Amino acid sequence: MLLAGARGRCPRCGQGALFAGFLTVTRRCNACGLSFAGHDSGDGPAVFGIFILGFVIVGLAVWLEAAIEPPLWVHVLVWIPVTIAASVGLLRPLKGMTIAAQYRFRSVEERERPGAT
Repeated sequence: MLLAGARGRCPRCGQGALFAGFLTVTRRCNACGLSFAGHDSGDGPAVFGIFILGFVIVGLAVWLEAAIEPPLWVHVLVWIPVTIAASVGLLRPLKGMTIAAQYRFRSVEERERPGAT
């Protein structure tokens, strides 16, 4: 289910598109009809991305500094674009995973909850 969200697919069926644009969530799944109207990820994906990227980027920057001791301008030229690209690249999958987790654990409509009749 989280993998379907990360791929930008419906968390219920795994077939329909979750996004209408880069970060715009579609109104409903075009395959199974699941409504995404009440599923709002808020700032969650950005916070998760900050924690993940902060850990990875700082670790890599410290490793690079210890390994070859480059000048400060090399760190600026390397880590600013890497951080921006990774942030943009992670935002959509993290948003999809957050919406999939909302569907699984806190469905807005009772009839859309897994196993509900």
